This record gives sequence, C-alpha cells and structure tokens, in this order.
Amino acid sequence: MSVSANDSPKMNLRAFLAKYSVLIAFAAIVIFFAVASPTFLTLANLFNVLVNNVVMLAIVALGLTIVISSGGIDLSVGVSVDMASMVFVMLLAAGYGGVAGVGGGLGAALIVGILNAILITRLNISPFLATLGVLFIGQSTQQLATSGGQPIYLTSGYAADQFNAIARTALFGVPTPVIVLVVVAVAVHVLLHRSVFGRYVQAMGAQPGVAWYSGIRVPRELSLVHMLCALLAGVTGILLSATVKSYVPLSGNAFLLDAIGATFIGTTLSRERKPSVIGTLLGVLLLAIVKNGLLLVGWNFYWQQVGIGVLVFLVLAASFGLRRASH
Repeated sequence: MSVSANDSPKMNLRAFLAKYSVLIAFAAIVIFFAVASPTFLTLANLFNVLVNNVVMLAIVALGLTIVISSGGIDLSVGVSVDMASMVFVMLLAAGYGGVAGVGGGLGAALIVGILNAILITRLNISPFLATLGVLFIGQSTQQLATSGGQPIYLTSGYAADQFNAIARTALFGVPTPVIVLVVVAVAVHVLLHRSVFGRYVQAMGAQPGVAWYSGIRVPRELSLVHMLCALLAGVTGILLSATVKSYVPLSGNAFLLDAIGATFIGTTLSRERKPSVIGTLLGVLLLAIVKNGLLLVGWNFYWQQVGIGVLVFLVLAASFGLRRASH
C-alpha cells in the first residue's frame, strides 16, 4: 500500500507543530524564564501576573475577538477604556456612588461603540478607517476634558473606598477582577460559539457577501459587535481606574496592540484561522508571561516591546509556514 506525501511522518509532524505552535512557545518560554529567574514560578509572582497583567488585557482582547470574528477591526478600544475610566473617576470625584460611576463609565464606552457602528453601518466607512477616526476624536476629547491631559487622582476619602470595593475585594479568596474575567470569558464563549448571534458573526467574518444574501441583518449584527467590544473595553477602564485609584488620559492605548496581537496569536489554534475565546486567553497569557519574565531578567520597557514583537512574529510565522508546508 502506498503512502501519500500528506500522510508521511514528516508532514504529520509539521501539521502538529503548526497547530500547537502557541502551546509549544508557551511551554518553552515558561521553562526559559523559570531557569533565568528564581522568582518567576513563585506563587506571588504568578498571582501578580494574573491579576495585574492578564485580567484587564484579556477583557479588551475578548471584545476584539468578537469584532475580528466578524471580519472587522476596532482600533478605538483604547478610547473606550479611557472614556469609561474618565467618566467613572469624574462621577466618583463629584460625590456620586459606585453604581452611578460604573453605569456612567460603561455608558461612555457604549457611546464609542455606537459611534463606530454608525460610521460603519450607516456611512459605509471601513472598520479600519472608522475606528481610526474615532480613536483620534476620543484622544482629543480626553485632552479637552482634562485641561490638556491632566490625570485625576483620588487616593483618599469616599471615592477611594469605592475603588477598593471594586478592585480589592475577593470572593472565596478569588479577587473580584479575576471573577469578572471568568464571567466575561464564559459569556463571550457562549455568545460567540453557542448562540445564533455567534453563528451570524462567524458567517459575516467568513463570507460577508453570502451573509447579506442569506437573510442576516448585517448592519444590526455589526452594530451589536462594536457595541459589545466597546462595553468590554469599558469594563477594563473601570477596573484600571479602581486598581490605580486614578484616571490617566490616553492610558488605554497601551491595550490596543497587545490585544490585537493576543487575538491573532490565538487564531493559530484554529485550522480556519478563526479567533476563539480559548485561543485569545492563551495569547494574552503568553504575552503577559513574556512581559513579566523580561522584567524579572532586567529588560526595560522598550526592550520588552521588542521581545513581544519578535514573539508575535515568530509564533505567527511558524504557524503559517508550517501549516503551508504540511499541505
């Protein structure tokens, strides 16, 4: 019996490496930093990575997972983070309670999503250009609202107590931000992979033309996609302010590229290159561990960015190259 080239051990190995390139990279990086830094695998450090490096980035990336699954992109997620943070802190500074602050912050983020939806579905502007324009508008709005970009600090009094109630509490020993991430991840997984809405989103991402002619209300679904993404970014904005007890203009920009990178890293787990909740979470964890590990071995912030860029390139290039060679 003859064996086809595609069934050869060499081809099978390439297919295996292509499919699990992220997991292989993850294991290799953990082993490297465990050897390079004695504090890397300590419970205190891993807890710090989870709470401070993973949670907020993961929530933003899960929002982008929905958008990218629909075939679009959202460059304004940082603005959604910042607007939620700004309104949340301003309302607390004015003496309003935590409920009003959270509601106002999420409402501000939702406005960003609605603006994106209008530009994309009503004016037929491409998602890239529409969200890029909203990014510029949002950055200018923050500068105007804060007298040129002045941070707002609330480190004592009633407002600080409201911050503590959000960021420093725990349920059965699990910090509130981690619980929020778990709830968001489960909700996005169900929404994207177990619901009619999720099937519509996947259809728009795979074959947008067919989605139109199959009866899917594309404008409505795209509007929901961008509003959900903005809302999730708003959750991160509130958690961020509650953690650092302040609002710093334009701080949301730090999440954009990492969230996009994590989402696309996660697509390597899928044969169809589709984003998924599990893949995105793994991509976020991979980036967070690299950042933390490079910090522990003494690399400064700028070299950390270089390391992350090289990592994203190598993982994606290896996955795409090996998968192409295996066919």
